Amino acid sequence: MRNKIFLFSALLLGMASNSFGQMPSFGPVSEPKQIIKLWEGKVPGAIENAEVQEENIGSRSFFVRTVVNPSLAYYPAEKNETGTAVVVCPGGGYAGLTYLFEGMMTADWLNSIGISAFVLRYRLPNDKIMQDRKVAPLQDVQQAIRYVRANAEKFGINPDHIGVMGFSAGGHLAATASTLFNEIVYKPELNVSARPDFSVLVYPVITMDPTYTHSGSREALIGLDADQATTDLFSAEKQVTPETPPAFITHALDDKLVPFINSINYGCALREKGVQCEMHLYAHGDHGLQTKAPTDTQSFWHDACEKWLRMNGWLK
Repeated sequence: MRNKIFLFSALLLGMASNSFGQMPSFGPVSEPKQIIKLWEGKVPGAIENAEVQEENIGSRSFFVRTVVNPSLAYYPAEKNETGTAVVVCPGGGYAGLTYLFEGMMTADWLNSIGISAFVLRYRLPNDKIMQDRKVAPLQDVQQAIRYVRANAEKFGINPDHIGVMGFSAGGHLAATASTLFNEIVYKPELNVSARPDFSVLVYPVITMDPTYTHSGSREALIGLDADQATTDLFSAEKQVTPETPPAFITHALDDKLVPFINSINYGCALREKGVQCEMHLYAHGDHGLQTKAPTDTQSFWHDACEKWLRMNGWLK
């Protein structure tokens, strides 16, 4: 898996800008303006364990396996006319974070279209350093959204224009942030909502149903033997309400890691509850749409996403 991620990263760094439709060339990748510590004081539910050390990351870190102290990497857009910001959740099967191309490169793309980005380095489920591994990532994404909203004026952001974006298992985290924002998983000190105003879900894991889930993500987050109540709670398609935020969803029909039915079922659940969504399914692309040949239509999902954001007023 690690070699595959390295190959994807190398491909991305070597591609020209038109390989992504309107996505800019990434070389070199931008550095964040600021690294923000997500929690003041003790991290909720944390267990101190000297054997588990924080993994240092740099601008070329492509896969992060250990997170002890969650953080946000802040990438401000040079010209942000609508005050829109996005909390970005890289994927990695809840076993790591594909930090380079699903985090930093995504932040560069968001900046290029006028959106400020906050790349979330969330905790990965680990019984050695957390009391309840199921809720640790959700705690972090709720806190990230609350932090950005509470500090919106400082960042020049509209507190009603804060979205969440996730890839693969990060898409699952973004979807649970969109459906479980009222779930009390820690005692918040920031008196603002954890509800994102919109979500962008890219080849997302949505369900924990063993029939359709990505088994590695399920095993890491809730365990293969999780009971039905836990399985349902972390299956985002079963938690949709009319208050769930609008979503842009994209997936490839030939995805061999995360079945596209994940996206279909979430989109159908949104429609059933009257929540606006847009879905783009591509014939080719497998898992990791932006790494595929530019001659295929899936390479233009960024363009479709940008148009959706403009249509809904999050971009001008």
